[in-house]
Amino acid sequence: MKNVFDQNDVNELVSRINNLNPKSNNLWGKMNVGQMMAHCNVAYDMTYTDKYPKPTGLKKFMIKLLAKNAVVGPKPYKRNGRTAPEFLITDERDFEAEKQKLIAHLEKTQQLGVAHFQNKESHAFGPLTSQEWNVLFYKHLDHHLQQFDV
Repeated sequence: MKNVFDQNDVNELVSRINNLNPKSNNLWGKMNVGQMMAHCNVAYDMTYTDKYPKPTGLKKFMIKLLAKNAVVGPKPYKRNGRTAPEFLITDERDFEAEKQKLIAHLEKTQQLGVAHFQNKESHAFGPLTSQEWNVLFYKHLDHHLQQFDV
């Protein structure tokens, strides 16, 4: 798996993102390309902002129990899999704005580096290792870039 903390790997991801355009077609799923990038931005917004309330109690326990291994484990996502409600993007999004936001998130993550993310608390899963953070970010973005054939 590539590494979101490595400049060369981030450059490759940015290059793939730059190969998208507003008319890029998906190979599966319902989202258009602007919605997909907005969907990918949610993971970073959960990490860098307080835009989404953190789950607590039973909800947090169930998320950790049912979703954590799928999100931070090495097994690729299945096509057309279910997503958390916060990640559902159904309205139209500005392609260029979402693209620039996604690239900025990638660059910020790479610049903050491994040490910043080691044992950093995630929105729903509790503390994660920097390797788990890498899987969380890279696997999700790679899955959706593949969805749009880049």
